[in-house]
Amino acid sequence: MVTKTAIQSALSKVVLPSGEGNIVSEGMVSEPFITQSEKGAKVMFSLNVPAEMAEKLEPLRGAAQAAVEALPGVVSAMVALTAERKAGSAPTMAPPPPKPASARAPEAAPREKPAVAHVKHIIAVASGKGGVGKSTTAVNLALGLAAEGLSVGILDADIYGPSLPRLLGLKGKPEANGRVLTPMQAHGVKAMSIGSLVEEDSPMIWRGPMVISALTQLLREVAWGTEDEPLDVLVVDMPPGTGDAQLTMAQQVPLAGAVIVSTPQDLALIDARKGINMFKKVSVPLLGIVENMSTFICPKCGEVSDIFGHGGAKAEAEKLGVPFLGAVPLHMDIREKSDAGTPVVVDAPNGPHAAIYKQIAQGVAVQLDSAAPKAPSIVFE
Repeated sequence: MVTKTAIQSALSKVVLPSGEGNIVSEGMVSEPFITQSEKGAKVMFSLNVPAEMAEKLEPLRGAAQAAVEALPGVVSAMVALTAERKAGSAPTMAPPPPKPASARAPEAAPREKPAVAHVKHIIAVASGKGGVGKSTTAVNLALGLAAEGLSVGILDADIYGPSLPRLLGLKGKPEANGRVLTPMQAHGVKAMSIGSLVEEDSPMIWRGPMVISALTQLLREVAWGTEDEPLDVLVVDMPPGTGDAQLTMAQQVPLAGAVIVSTPQDLALIDARKGINMFKKVSVPLLGIVENMSTFICPKCGEVSDIFGHGGAKAEAEKLGVPFLGAVPLHMDIREKSDAGTPVVVDAPNGPHAAIYKQIAQGVAVQLDSAAPKAPSIVFE
């Protein structure tokens, strides 16, 4: 059994770059979060560092991670750098004072977003608010793209409320090859979620910087594809809203586009517009809008009821000049199959609901294909 005492002891051997003290004595280590399994323990914690020195102290984070992973019984460690510091405290490794404006070098141009290894396209499935069926849509979209013959992965970026393990029926834990995780497999797609690393009822009591660090590791330290067999599409199930996690993903990940999920009523559309505007401001193309829970057909009498209204997302898409990808009804089959870990696209691939999700996937695939650079044509005269 891995204990917090053993972790603290290992981390006390990680010395600061200045050579004065260690990360434990300086109060930089948060309380570790430990999850035990048959294969061993997974440890998560953060290091509090000055915000302006976070990039320079990345080797310190790596050293802390290596120290914990060297402990007997630890199979992996996830370490985040946070910028929280007690008021009035001064860091031991304080940076030099800033140079006068006249001596500063000109600001560099914005850096290009680094690509994710062996992934051709990354798309975000987002919503302005929770409860609109975004995760269910993201899963069925991924399965619809796989039905088109594409190699597909899906990343659950909702650290606080991961849904992927339940929606895809994932069991067990992902394997680790050194620092690289092997994604889990379900229904022909690769999948990764923080929900597969912790117990389902364990709350993730993390501050923003630790969430961002965890997302970065789940995205970039996972073997999504290989040089010989790259992944065609990685679907990212974004957290709801337009907060720090969403903005960081949009700014630091080379997204090929975003799909916005909304229900038809005005209240949901107001929040959907916020998501649309966020992606526009960070120059992420909008692949389209999906209207979820569009209408309800009574399974007994066949009567159609627009519980949340109908057509609002389509009208909004036309107003904004954004493609309307499709309308998904509110139906018990979709909910029941999702809860059972067998989404309708795989449970009833020839059914009417699977057809809607496949149509949405086709609309996304066409846009990704049209956006891909084409080889020059050679003309012989």
